[in-house]
Amino acid sequence: MSKVWRVAVCLAACVAHGHGSARAQQSVRDFYSGPGKQIRIIVRTTVGGDYDLLSRVLSRHMGRHIPGNPSIIVVNMPGGGGIAAANYLGQVAPRDGTVLSIVGQGMAVDQALGTSPQFTSDLRDFNWISNIVFSNPVLVVWHASPTKTLEDARRRATTLGTTGAGSVSVQFPTFYNNVLGTKFKLVSGYPGGQEINIAMERGEVEGRGSNTYASYMASNPDYIPGKLVNPLIQIGMEKEPGLADTPLLLDQPVKPEHKPLVDFMSKGATVGRPLATTPGAPPERVAALRAAFAATVKDPEFIADAERQRLDIRPMPGETLDRLIRDLVGAPQDVRDRVKALIEPGPNEAR
Repeated sequence: MSKVWRVAVCLAACVAHGHGSARAQQSVRDFYSGPGKQIRIIVRTTVGGDYDLLSRVLSRHMGRHIPGNPSIIVVNMPGGGGIAAANYLGQVAPRDGTVLSIVGQGMAVDQALGTSPQFTSDLRDFNWISNIVFSNPVLVVWHASPTKTLEDARRRATTLGTTGAGSVSVQFPTFYNNVLGTKFKLVSGYPGGQEINIAMERGEVEGRGSNTYASYMASNPDYIPGKLVNPLIQIGMEKEPGLADTPLLLDQPVKPEHKPLVDFMSKGATVGRPLATTPGAPPERVAALRAAFAATVKDPEFIADAERQRLDIRPMPGETLDRLIRDLVGAPQDVRDRVKALIEPGPNEAR
């Protein structure tokens, strides 16, 4: 190697080392500060549901608690029952801690079972910030529906609005059909929960396949207390305090071979509104975002804002959420295989 070539290689190495050192030495505050520095929160639904409301209330307050105080904007990206937003976060968004999203509640179960080939990301690679709220999903029917009880739903076909594959609004009612003997018929293709609510009010469908109790109390606070909807069943590890009279899936008599499957689905329901940033985000920025979220939910201004919108905030630490998602995705293969067979709509269920 010539002397000139050795010098050139040495200079290139020094320059590369200098750039790497500069990146390594850039503090979290330096990264998130400066004019125009911005974080985006991607919303998996259209405007108006609790995914959207939670994202917007976070956008108004969380930036104050992130070093550098970046601005935060909300971008709605509906599609595929939340799959479009999840794939964007997992594969397209910059891996630098500037993009967040509340991932769809059913995505962990969906990945575990491989029910949606179009979902091509891996939730185990996501950096989980917090589970903002875990609240039981509830299947409801409009008050005018002839179906008044779970027993009625076993006797007659009841139409439910859903958003599509990968959504708990499809998974849960199909599971009920196969395990509890209900006769729910799914009408898919609605872009978001608010559109399903409108369809339910107009009589296009009789009910909604799944939505959390907390979401109803936030975005449609008159529905349950005003008896405009009739909750038929809830799913979770224990009953919601406000739904003491609504049957819990765990309490239903099922065949012994279905018990581990009911446990799996009930555990999956505790993945409520999980907030994540992208795979590959620098660990120090992930730690800063987790700390910022923890500070935000204790901020009096945030609390007052959330209360004005009737938003229930019951956070689960990001580390705990990460373990929960890994447990679901890594559940025993035989359990996943059997659950998968029971949540795929048959020709008599979907239309």
